[in-house]
Amino acid sequence: MINIPKGTKDVLPSDSYKWQYVEKVARDLAGLFNAKEIRTPTFEHTELFARGVGDTTDIVTKEMYTFLDKGNRSITLKPEGTAGTGRAFIENGLISGALPAKMFYITPAFRYERPQAGRLREFHQFGLETFGASGADADAETIMLADSLLKKLGLKVKLYINSIGCPTCRAKYNQALKDFFGSHLEELCFDCKARYEKNPLRLLDCKEETCKNINADAPSILDYLCDDCSAHFETLKEYLALAGIAYEINPRIVRGLDYYTRTVFEFVSDNIGAQGTVCGGGRYDGLIKQLGGNDCPAVGFAVGIERLLMVMEATGVEIPKPAPVKVYLAGMNEESRKQAFAIACKLRENGVLAETDHMNRSIKAQFKYADKLGAEYVAVIGESELLENAFNVKNMQTGESEKVAFAQAVEYFSK
Repeated sequence: MINIPKGTKDVLPSDSYKWQYVEKVARDLAGLFNAKEIRTPTFEHTELFARGVGDTTDIVTKEMYTFLDKGNRSITLKPEGTAGTGRAFIENGLISGALPAKMFYITPAFRYERPQAGRLREFHQFGLETFGASGADADAETIMLADSLLKKLGLKVKLYINSIGCPTCRAKYNQALKDFFGSHLEELCFDCKARYEKNPLRLLDCKEETCKNINADAPSILDYLCDDCSAHFETLKEYLALAGIAYEINPRIVRGLDYYTRTVFEFVSDNIGAQGTVCGGGRYDGLIKQLGGNDCPAVGFAVGIERLLMVMEATGVEIPKPAPVKVYLAGMNEESRKQAFAIACKLRENGVLAETDHMNRSIKAQFKYADKLGAEYVAVIGESELLENAFNVKNMQTGESEKVAFAQAVEYFSK
């Protein structure tokens, strides 16, 4: 037997309705915020992620699925959705269209990491990207959409916000970090020693316990913000207050991708252990230029659908189940099976969920199958029913039966 690859998961028919529910809520909300769907390729040129995500991030250095195709080109399965969306924005000239351009996606993504609860090697994201708006009001609207999604899904989470400044003020902060971590260099993990030289901000994102303990005393980025970045952050707080969204400031949030500037945020749940972040995002004003386009501000977020479902299950959120089979049409012989098939076709044409036998089962076996399907009614067609042009309909909840003419089937089951 061939088994499923490690770090992937089958979504069985018994669970797929949960995914459809989450995706529908996300699509409907995105529409309310005037965001349109974008679909980008599952794989891109590796350079896109090296330049966009950042060559000092764990994603690029450790986690990407990268390979050479038959043309000897380096190709990577997308590890996240923002870089590909930015590439599409540039390549298709959307900057010359109506701005801001709001786009959402529901996409698979791939990262080679240790599989654990809520973290798979193939996972799925719902994300929103807004291109062209530089103000903190766009940041607040982005956070509001994420907040609305989580609330509509019945989740209780905390919002943490921070500003990581612009390249100007971050340069001073990076130096402050180097001064601080320089005296702890021997205590840092192997990866952080490399980050110290290449990108000191990444030191704050380390998950190793020793590094986390050192990080607790590191200087705060908020003490190094320039006037413009400080004003942007204050304005964000004002707009979040206008939206009625509660938050806490956490100066240790830097996010795991290099393209962020100014606003960063995370929604955190207490119900999934150490992997508590269920949604994260922020502003990335330099990304479009970094990818070869013109200067264009942008802000967005992404949320893992597997993680959403895990938190919903952990907190007992009930997801509406799909409607059961309305009527199962049971035929007793070849002719009655044909009649059952014809009536099932007519019922489906009129929006009635109908099912019939395809396994040549006995009537008793068909009733058992109908019960497993949760059918509300079973309509039996035998020789006498064919002569009368009417079937015997049994209500599976009450056990009551009545005769219904074939010609009245649509009207009867549409009630």
